[in-house]
Amino acid sequence: MRSLYAVSAGADVALSAATAKSIIGIRAGASFSIELLMASVAFDQSGSAAPTNEPITVELCTATFATNAPGTNSTTITPAQFGGPVLTHGMTAARNWTTEPTVLAVIDEFLVHPQAGLKEYFPLGGEPNPGGLNNGFVLRVTAPNAVNARASLRVARN
Repeated sequence: MRSLYAVSAGADVALSAATAKSIIGIRAGASFSIELLMASVAFDQSGSAAPTNEPITVELCTATFATNAPGTNSTTITPAQFGGPVLTHGMTAARNWTTEPTVLAVIDEFLVHPQAGLKEYFPLGGEPNPGGLNNGFVLRVTAPNAVNARASLRVARN
């Protein structure tokens, strides 16, 4: 049985207009890989910009974190276990990068209404894997207007 973990932003992440920003990410440890079970993001655009209804681009990325790994130029968050054998998680996670992590590879993208959100579950056997030890996942968003975002990820430790 796999151990299951969740990370949530825990606070709004402010987005600047037309600027890509990594809002949440998680990285596996040096001795195991992870698989993505769920990714979610929601936005709170309101006021005079809201009637434009321009969609926000959400990119689900794998990341090697060659630079700016979780905790570097970002706010650290602690993975919470919600299932499976109890293990020391050995992962790092963060939100709100001020300098983008590298190397990111987009594996899926969505357009989301600025007053809505998205929750994507991955079926058993179809979970994305970031391609190795010490790699992980990042949600990167680009909004046409300034807006706040909240996000969460759920992963399985292999």
